[in-house]
Amino acid sequence: MTRLAEAQRLLRKRVPGPQSVALHERKLASVADSVGTALPVYVERAESGLLIDVDGNELIDFGSGIAVTNVGAADPRVVEAVQRQVQNFTHTCFMVTPYEGYVAVCERLAELTPGTHEKRSALFNSGAEAVENAIKIARRATRRQAVVAFDHAYHGRTNLTMALTSKNMPYKHGFGPFAGEIFRAPMAYPYRWNGDRQRVAEEAYAAFEAQVHAQVGEDNVAAVIVEPIQGEGGFIVPPRGWLPRLQRWCQDHGALLIADEIQTGFCRTGDWFACDHEQVVPDLIATAKGIAGGLPLGAVTGRAEVMNSVHAGGLGGTYGGNPVACAAALAAMETMEELELDSRAREIGDVFVQRLGRLQDNVDAIGEVRGRGAMIAIELIAGVGDTTPAPELAAAINKRCHEHGLVTLTAGTYGNVLRFLPPLTIPEALLQQGLDILEDAVLTAVYGGLQ
Repeated sequence: MTRLAEAQRLLRKRVPGPQSVALHERKLASVADSVGTALPVYVERAESGLLIDVDGNELIDFGSGIAVTNVGAADPRVVEAVQRQVQNFTHTCFMVTPYEGYVAVCERLAELTPGTHEKRSALFNSGAEAVENAIKIARRATRRQAVVAFDHAYHGRTNLTMALTSKNMPYKHGFGPFAGEIFRAPMAYPYRWNGDRQRVAEEAYAAFEAQVHAQVGEDNVAAVIVEPIQGEGGFIVPPRGWLPRLQRWCQDHGALLIADEIQTGFCRTGDWFACDHEQVVPDLIATAKGIAGGLPLGAVTGRAEVMNSVHAGGLGGTYGGNPVACAAALAAMETMEELELDSRAREIGDVFVQRLGRLQDNVDAIGEVRGRGAMIAIELIAGVGDTTPAPELAAAINKRCHEHGLVTLTAGTYGNVLRFLPPLTIPEALLQQGLDILEDAVLTAVYGGLQ
């Protein structure tokens, strides 16, 4: 493994190299075309901030498997816990013969998630499963059906979560009909609302309130589901005060507030959960991604009376809360605490904002730098006085980053956002080198022509 103190990008072959190209040919011959690949380099091993491919290339990771490997892709504590659990047993199904790991994860979630009220949790396999079950719980607890989601939202790829998700292509196109009783409200998107953040908070909340009243009816709403910072939608950070007002609306009208913290959770935004930033306490919180250091695990945690409103046997699943994933989750949370990764996320965010802010001063095509903690994005536009989204520019920058050994991701309803999600354990030298590559890619794409 590369010495982390000396870690740096190392390209032994072109990206992708010959062995990755050969593997990709096998992929094309055996994997459905509908399963896309953003960067066809085939990873052999990884560590904090580096992905080492089959050609020996060492690429800087600004993606973390889409905000999954917050503690790094091979955290020693997680590796040890997984190995130990695998030696004991890999599966029994908690609904048949339970085990302590599942209980221990639920205990930790009760301690770490927002609020001091009595809580209960249920474990699943993914973020989409967590969201889907949160909706089931809310409908059962309130005896209501309607669910309000927001423009630009992303909540998953199952039928119900596709209905909650805003963006058509590639997530929803041709897959309907979708689950019913889902309603959509405007998102407080400051950059595209064309107003100062305080005005946006007031106007967006007023639009939400009026639209729900007219189109749904307050007494019909089981839940309002929201990402405290939207992920796939483009790292949209609502203005201060908007999220607490949603919470109060839910309290006033007997609806439940569901926080989808699947991408924002587990120290990613500089707090353990993004809701903590404004002391918002959701009734239900859906988590996954960063919870288990790379193993598949999702959870719904909520008020005890809400979670317990579901009849016995109403929640579960064969693999939900798999013992190996639970062992990984307990180890990952221990690493987060010991290394104070919430604080480290804030430090990473400061570096990104400073570097990208200086770049924005020189590049008119960067409309906004936004995010919180180690969840930062740039929105790309046509140029001065023209906020038309520039997806082709985003794709060109992304492509050049990949070719030069930096793993980046695009996002946004309009495909014009570059998002950055480095592992929270990334060494400072790798972070700075990755930003050097990014800066070169932006300047080349903007001033050197689309590559």
